[in-house]
Amino acid sequence: MFSFYIIALYAAMVAIKPTRKLALALTPWLLFACSYDWMRLLPNYEVNPIDVGGLYNAEKSLFGVTIAGGQTIIPGQWLDMHHNTLADILAGIFYLCWVPVPIAFGLWLYMKKDFNTYLHFSIAFLFVNLIGFCGYYIHPAAPPWYAVGYGFEAIKGTPGNVAGLGRFDELIGVGIFHSLYGKNANVFAAVPSLHAAYMLIATVYAVISRQKKIVVIAFATICAGIWWTAVYSLHHYIIDVLLGIATAIVGIVILEKCLLNGKRGKKFIDKYTQLIS
Repeated sequence: MFSFYIIALYAAMVAIKPTRKLALALTPWLLFACSYDWMRLLPNYEVNPIDVGGLYNAEKSLFGVTIAGGQTIIPGQWLDMHHNTLADILAGIFYLCWVPVPIAFGLWLYMKKDFNTYLHFSIAFLFVNLIGFCGYYIHPAAPPWYAVGYGFEAIKGTPGNVAGLGRFDELIGVGIFHSLYGKNANVFAAVPSLHAAYMLIATVYAVISRQKKIVVIAFATICAGIWWTAVYSLHHYIIDVLLGIATAIVGIVILEKCLLNGKRGKKFIDKYTQLIS
């Protein structure tokens, strides 16, 4: 498994003094990567039934668009019918930022020696992911491209699909998203949309740590762009995106107001800072 190699590299970095502090600082990100990989051991659709039609119909009921002939479709379908080259390029760029930008932001905070903000941000990123992963198991759900392409019958083991992001691959002539989504081990993990959560977490901590306005604006723009792309590309429903936003907000509030706000939480951050500084 992928996590085996990560853990082996982590252990090697901890064992070597020059890289030990960096390895310890990266622990929240290691736990995130491993917990994501470990979900392969027990697919969420083995725990609870898969929602395909319910989510699609709820989206249509709440946000449906009526087209010629009186048919009502979901917003993602309407956007897919009206796609264009500029939108396809922007969608691909935005979606490529969803993990690299938060990771780069975390590394930048660490290199700036802003260890307090770095730890709060990194732990929040991990915590929100763990909440989201619980959501995957509580309510396994198919993305809109599945309902549109396969109907409402849940077929376990269905391969990943690039959906609307495939147009970006075609435009640039490189199969970036085909390689990413073609290896997706579980397509029934649409709720909540963690794509919607990641850049929101980065934006919140950019504001909290009083980064330059241009950084906050850039993060907020990417964040909104990812929300739009999630729907435009048929990878998520608006409902998924809203639940992803809620997951990020709830996770940050619980962490900052409860878990890290008391004496034990502050003591933990202080000790952790000593280990990595």
